[in-house]
Amino acid sequence: MVMTQPSPRYRLARAKGAAKAKKRTPKAKPAAFVYVLGSFHKGRYISYVGWTNDVTQRLAKHNNGTGARSTRGRTWTLLHTEGFKTRNEAMSREWHLKRDRAFRKKLMDKVRAKP
Repeated sequence: MVMTQPSPRYRLARAKGAAKAKKRTPKAKPAAFVYVLGSFHKGRYISYVGWTNDVTQRLAKHNNGTGARSTRGRTWTLLHTEGFKTRNEAMSREWHLKRDRAFRKKLMDKVRAKP
């Protein structure tokens, strides 16, 4: 078997690829977010939990009436967000937050306390 050296072009391409990979890895932006919204409607405070890739766009949809059916016709305020690396992690956290009434109640109490 004859061993040959990689061509200079191949070595240069590999070096450029490694340099690009190093530039891309410093900070991983969250791929998905879980959010908690709050609203005062018909004399009571209500909350909504969801997940999205873009929190500001999703909040705008909820306030425009094109979000989830249960959020239509109300003005919503963003109470809490959490970022996650994967969509599955965000969906799992959403599932847990939807069942954690104490956490959402604590967030709503903070809203009520504000003048």
